[in-house]
Amino acid sequence: MFQIMDEIKQGIQYVFQTRNRLTLAVSGSGHCALEAALFNLLEPGDSFLVGVNGIWGQRAAEIGERIGARTHPMIKDPGGHYTKQEVEEGLAQHKPVLLFLTQGESSSGVLQPLDGYGELCHRYQCLLLVDSVASLGGAPIHMDQQGIDVLYSGSQKVLNSPPGTALISFSDKAKNKIYTRKTKPYSFYLDMKWLANFWGCDDKPRMYHHTTPVISLFSLRESLALIAEEGLENSWRRHRDVTAYLHGRLQGLGLQLFVKDPALRLPTVTTIAVPAGYDWRDIVKYLI
Repeated sequence: MFQIMDEIKQGIQYVFQTRNRLTLAVSGSGHCALEAALFNLLEPGDSFLVGVNGIWGQRAAEIGERIGARTHPMIKDPGGHYTKQEVEEGLAQHKPVLLFLTQGESSSGVLQPLDGYGELCHRYQCLLLVDSVASLGGAPIHMDQQGIDVLYSGSQKVLNSPPGTALISFSDKAKNKIYTRKTKPYSFYLDMKWLANFWGCDDKPRMYHHTTPVISLFSLRESLALIAEEGLENSWRRHRDVTAYLHGRLQGLGLQLFVKDPALRLPTVTTIAVPAGYDWRDIVKYLI
């Protein structure tokens, strides 16, 4: 089983485009990985800057508040994204230890640009945490190159594996924040020091921590093998081409896409503006 886990680690490093040693799969959904990141990185009183432009930012902010971090939401209407200038203003004002951004905001269909954001955060001694649950494998992401300190995703989206495992990776800067905490993380189940040992990410003998969903790990390994076989660039291109075709046909029907700028449209989730003269509740009720 340890060999299977090691192969999963290699697969995650490939899809994340990272060499981080502290890379593993959490026993839980993508939401569980969000909690794992925040429980391990934030301590009570830490300043936490959150991009809230949809449901996932809202949840990150709520978890931050529950931990007792000084949580500062940057609220945008659905469909909005964050420019580097806006992020820099937030970094300068709140001096956070951590910034949360969602690459693929599935509740609005927005693809958040990431180039240069990691470098910007590091200039302000801030770590960058990115949610790629809805985007990984469908939109380009380069964890190391883009200076992302913590990246997580889920098994059940583009990877097409059963839900219940989540991929996560920490940079050396993020790992240092975890290993120099003054307080223990609130969660024992998601304590990254234990999980790092269990997944062979430190140099110590592996110790039992919790019962892993073994069948799910076999499935995740196969999904990672399939995307490695196809090639990340090919997967990104396939999603881009299919989405462009879908968008073209929808617009041909006279429908308007909710995200106006094509560069900001998430290739894995297409959102459509409610046509004039219709109540969205009627449309949703009919579809259901």
